[in-house]
Amino acid sequence: MTGKIWLIRHGETAWSRDLRHTGRTDVPLTEIGEAQARIAGQELAGVTPGLVLCSPLSRSRRTAELAGLHPDEFTDDLLEWDYGSWEGRTTREIRAEQGDPNWVVWRHQVTPGQTPGEQLTDVARRTARVIDKCRPTVSAGQDCVLVAHGHVLRILTATWLGLPPIDGRLFALDPARLSALGFEHEQQVIRQWNAE
Repeated sequence: MTGKIWLIRHGETAWSRDLRHTGRTDVPLTEIGEAQARIAGQELAGVTPGLVLCSPLSRSRRTAELAGLHPDEFTDDLLEWDYGSWEGRTTREIRAEQGDPNWVVWRHQVTPGQTPGEQLTDVARRTARVIDKCRPTVSAGQDCVLVAHGHVLRILTATWLGLPPIDGRLFALDPARLSALGFEHEQQVIRQWNAE
């Protein structure tokens, strides 16, 4: 019997609501985001995790707290993608500036801004380290819970499935929804995704 890796994206922030790329900027939860976090905790009530890992940013910390979780570790490996010069900007704004109506973060190099920025492969390396931290707990039949951010959890999911990190674009993940990674026999699979 193996455990699951439960994923919880933080609740709504003003920036996520406005579709702004929110990497390292520490934006708090909105009132709606706080309510979403409480609901996620209720939905997770039947899970007794053997390990809880959380991003150190306040939106993830607060989501964990309101969900009734007590992180064992706040790890930089669960920080959101460092968007560099795209931080705080919407896809619409970037498309207009670039003159490219098809621009998406998944397919373009990140350029430095207030922060150095990070490429997709760099984020994937971080997510592989998180999976390695979870493996002993999951192999022992216990569950892990990860509280973090939309893109990093989507990239982690692609990594879990053995897919290239760009395939994280295929896994839409709404604020404070529950997802679970696990196994079917020996195959690493998605057990639940973006559940309300």
